[in-house]
Amino acid sequence: MSQSLPPLNALRAFEAAARLESFSAAAAELFVTHGAISKQIKQLEAWLGVQLFERSGGRVKLTDVGWRYLVQVQDGFDLIANATHQLMQPNRQRRLTINSTPTLAMYWLLPRLTQFQQRFPDIELKLMTSDRDISRLDTPFDVAIRRGPGDWPGYATKPFLEERELPLISPALLDRFPIAEPADLARHTLLYADTRPTAWQRWLTLAGVPELKPAATQHFDHFYLALQAAMDGLGVVLGPLPMIQAEIDSGRLVAPLAGPVAPVRGYCWITPRSAMNDAAITAFCQWLEDASEAT
Repeated sequence: MSQSLPPLNALRAFEAAARLESFSAAAAELFVTHGAISKQIKQLEAWLGVQLFERSGGRVKLTDVGWRYLVQVQDGFDLIANATHQLMQPNRQRRLTINSTPTLAMYWLLPRLTQFQQRFPDIELKLMTSDRDISRLDTPFDVAIRRGPGDWPGYATKPFLEERELPLISPALLDRFPIAEPADLARHTLLYADTRPTAWQRWLTLAGVPELKPAATQHFDHFYLALQAAMDGLGVVLGPLPMIQAEIDSGRLVAPLAGPVAPVRGYCWITPRSAMNDAAITAFCQWLEDASEAT
C-alpha cells in the first residue's frame, strides 16, 4: 500500500495550496518558502503524471483534475485527523465544533442545546457562527448549518429545517398603527437585513402589493439586528418561522396578518463525508432532525 502513496510532504503542500488558492499563503501556513511549495507541487504532478494547477503569471488555479483530487485528499486527511483524535482521547469527553449562521444559532439552536446536552452528556459542543460559505471558513468544523441545498463537494448534507416568512411587529407598535391588510404596511417602517435583501419585495409581491411604498425603511447588516429592532418597536420585520416562534409565544412579537406565508430556502446540516461514521456527529445530525420535527 505504501508504494502507491505519493510523497506525503508534497501532498500536504498541495492540499494547503489548493485550499488557499495560493502558493504564498500555503507557504506561510506551513512555515516554508514559496519556492518549497512550488517544488513540492511539481514533484507531485510529476509523480501523478497530471497537471494539478494552471499557472498564469504569479497566479495559480486548480485544474478540473486538481479539484477532484483535492476533495479526495481532504477526505483522507479528515480520516487521519479523526482517527488520531479518537486514539489520543479515548476516555475524554468528545467535542464537536458546530458552525452555524448567526440568526439560527441565536434563535433556534441555542434555546434547544440544553435538550441535546441532557440527551448526550458525553458530547461537548463548541458553537461558532458565520455567514460565509463553508469553502471559505478559516477554521475546521465537524458540522456546519447553512441554507440549502447547496453545492458542497466532499460533504454529506441533508435538509432538516424548513422556513417561511411573515411580517412581525411589536404589540405596542401594532396598537399605535394597526395592520388589517398588507396595504396597511404603508404606514410603517420596514426593516431590512443585508443578508436577506430581496425578502420584503418577494413577500409584497405575493401579498398583491408589489408597488407598496412604506413610510420609511431601515437597513441592518445582520438579520438578528433587524429582528431586535422589531422587538424594540422600530418597525416591521419579515420574520422566519418556526425559527423565532418563541418570540411570538412570549408576546414580544405579533404576526398581524395570517398570510401570505412566503416559503424560503431551509437549512441543511453539512459534515465531511469522511466523518459520517463518527458516532458523535451522527448523533448531533439526527438530533437536529428530531428537534426540527418537534418544532
